[in-house]
Amino acid sequence: MQLFNKDIGIDLGTANILIYVKGQGVVLNEPSVVAIDSETKKPLAVGKEAHEMLGRTPGKVKAIKPMKDGVIADFEGTEIMLNYFIRKINGKNLFSRPRILICCPSNITQVEKNAIKEAAERTGARKVFLEEEPKVAAVGAGLDISKPTGNMVIDIGGGTTDIAILSLGGIVTCASIRIAGNTFDNEIVKYIKNKYKLLIGEITAEDIKKNIGTVYVGTKKEHMEVRGRDLVTGLPHTITVTSEEIEESLRESAYEIIRTAKTVLEQTPPELSADIIDKGIVITGGGAMIEGFDRLLSKELKVPVFVAESPLTCVAEGTGILLENIHLIDN
Repeated sequence: MQLFNKDIGIDLGTANILIYVKGQGVVLNEPSVVAIDSETKKPLAVGKEAHEMLGRTPGKVKAIKPMKDGVIADFEGTEIMLNYFIRKINGKNLFSRPRILICCPSNITQVEKNAIKEAAERTGARKVFLEEEPKVAAVGAGLDISKPTGNMVIDIGGGTTDIAILSLGGIVTCASIRIAGNTFDNEIVKYIKNKYKLLIGEITAEDIKKNIGTVYVGTKKEHMEVRGRDLVTGLPHTITVTSEEIEESLRESAYEIIRTAKTVLEQTPPELSADIIDKGIVITGGGAMIEGFDRLLSKELKVPVFVAESPLTCVAEGTGILLENIHLIDN
């Protein structure tokens, strides 16, 4: 395979960055984190290595997440990260100037779009395409969006939840809210701090969410030991939390996503609404893997809800399909 004709699809997420290479599939899936020496401004680690440093770095080392709510919060950090990963998958090939397709949330501004495009162009791309995340997620989940029938997707990522209704290859109505996986982690931190006067880090909160988290009462009855710092004594302390408590901590955020989905459905043309009752809604993204999310949505929206086959890699796989069918891309 000739490397210098490589097309690359990037799911530039707030929590993870996934890279799809045409002909090879998803070749990289790493956390969107960069560790930088704050004195020399030199990157020390990127991805998994940097993620392990979160909340554990000495004074002059800063572990940062350059993406916030699906957009670039730290331009330099994003550029370092993209450069590093693209070089990593390109190997020693200096001639490669790939075409890159990047996904972004559906409601970001032109300025934010330009920032993403510019960061990608500076890594040496030949051409950069931008595509809206729910459309790419729908394609990656195996929906045929080219026909004149309605498809609905709820993509619960790390920084944003994108909800869209698609037909004839485009988005008919959509909404994007900044409540997603990271919000859930923060809610867990807040809940444990308020209830137990215990301070935990975001990595611990994420572990709790993945292991015993649920948003539907009664679907999980598990418990987990959690270690953190006692706010009263200042000393390390261990407590036990249950799935029921996690459901309680996530309830408000989960219902915010449901309210937004209802709004999108209310703005949908009746013909397409009828299609969605028949076909149901597909949920993608890391948030789709939280126990009971499909059941809660189905109960509240009165429509069948299905979790995509591989919710975490849906968007990256969608970029692959769109790269094969460049004519489906808007720009």
